[in-house]
Order: sequence, then structure tokens, then C-alpha cells
Amino acid sequence: MRSTDVLTDGFSRVAENVHAVLDGITPEQLAHRPTPDANTIAWLIWHLTRVQDAQIADVAGTDEVWTASGFYDRFALPFDTSASGYGQTPTEVGQVVVTDPSLLADYYDATHRVTAGYLADLSDDDLDRVVDKNWNPPVTLGVRIISILDDDAQHVGQAAYLRGLSTAG
Repeated sequence: MRSTDVLTDGFSRVAENVHAVLDGITPEQLAHRPTPDANTIAWLIWHLTRVQDAQIADVAGTDEVWTASGFYDRFALPFDTSASGYGQTPTEVGQVVVTDPSLLADYYDATHRVTAGYLADLSDDDLDRVVDKNWNPPVTLGVRIISILDDDAQHVGQAAYLRGLSTAG
């Protein structure tokens, strides 16, 4: 098994969990916030997808699915095209309003297809390529991809937890 096969499997697990969170979810659950400053499920799924999309596009040297496939326009969020959720305030989190969970699923699926295609074309040696010299030690492609996968796994877990909270009681 190649290292990239393991990475592909990891991203496939994120995809399964994204769909598990979104399956049968209501607009109210997507917007549920257990506290006024908490993230919503809609924001978490949007953010994890934006991070994956932007960072894979960066290392692959391709356009982001967000803009290239029209998702920026379909979501119609009040943010610049480069917004990915990093550093957003609770007010901005609340501005990620999605009433149709299929929009989130469609964006995630399109991003996942690009990610899987990119990983399929990599060799294990490619993972040693330095993609960011601003760190000590410099960040390799393999480390960057693991970072994206870890971030996605954490956020989809948070979304699953919020899904449970939104149906409790």
C-alpha cells in the first residue's frame, strides 16, 4: 500500500462522516448554536470544506472548487472569495446560513473528488516536497496533507457532536 492510499482512505472517512452529519438534517439543526459564540454545523462543514479546498488547490497549483465550480455564488455568503473561516468572529460564523444540506454535501463531494484525484497522482516521494519554508522545519507536502486531514477530522467530529446536541432533549 502506498502512503497516498492511506491518505485517500482518511479523506474518504471524513467524507462518510460529513454525509452522516448531513443525512436528514434540518435547517434548524444546521443553524443550532448551544451558546451564542458557538460554531454551527453549517459553518463547521463549510469551513472544513473550504480549508481542504483552498489548501489542496494551493499545493496542486489549481483553482479552488469554491470559485471554479460556482459554489461561492451558490452559497451567497457575505465574505470575500478567499474566506475560509479562519479567524472569523461569532457574528461571521452566524452569517454562514445554509438551509439546504445538499449544498454543503455537493460542495464537500466536489472538493473530495479533487482531493482524491490529486492524491491518486502523487507518489510517496512527492510527499517529501517542501511546500512551505516559513516554518522550522519546513513543511513538506505530506505534513501539509496530514494537517488538512486532521483539521477536517476534528471539525466533522465537532459537527457530529453538535448534531447530537441539536436533537437532545
